[in-house]
Amino acid sequence: MSNKYVLPELPYKYNALEPVISEEIMKLHHDKHHLAYVNGANGALEKLEKARKGEAQIDIKAVLRDFSFHFGGHVLHSIFWPNMASPGKGGGAPGGSIGDKIKQDFDGFDKFKQQFSDAAKTVEGSGWALLLYDDSTDQLVLTQIEKQNFMHLAQLPILLGIDVWEHSYYLQYKNDRAKYVDEWWKVANWDDVATRFEKAKK
Repeated sequence: MSNKYVLPELPYKYNALEPVISEEIMKLHHDKHHLAYVNGANGALEKLEKARKGEAQIDIKAVLRDFSFHFGGHVLHSIFWPNMASPGKGGGAPGGSIGDKIKQDFDGFDKFKQQFSDAAKTVEGSGWALLLYDDSTDQLVLTQIEKQNFMHLAQLPILLGIDVWEHSYYLQYKNDRAKYVDEWWKVANWDDVATRFEKAKK
């Protein structure tokens, strides 16, 4: 297999998001969990390739499920890292066109923040809360993902996502997901969200 998925580097140091997210969590989350998704996606593709060549027998349903899970994890985490910035650079309310769009589609930033937080806090088990953009209706859309197989609305670009798997917060916040979500807003990187929004509109 010539082309493989690669673990992206963090756009900041491991301790850059402290005190909201600890250095220990960032090291484990990026270096262990995200890497496992990269390796899992590559491994699934290798199994499919060997099966095509007649070198192996596979349960294709299981392999494709594994690929969906690991590839989904890789893509979501690749968005999650730049979606955050140090507390001095992140947080607050967005300005510019993305700020205006959030106010328009959610009747104000505070109402958006509340709905997005509620979505993150109420994911059943492990998963994500995501903000998407639908260019067919020119509107922002909220959704939840349980686990991380790609079940978000088909083809809608992701602008903002928060990981609420326990490995993203448990070492620091224990079982208090709600506190983690509330604190996470301090590191939301609106510059990155704005860039994604402008790209999605083109």
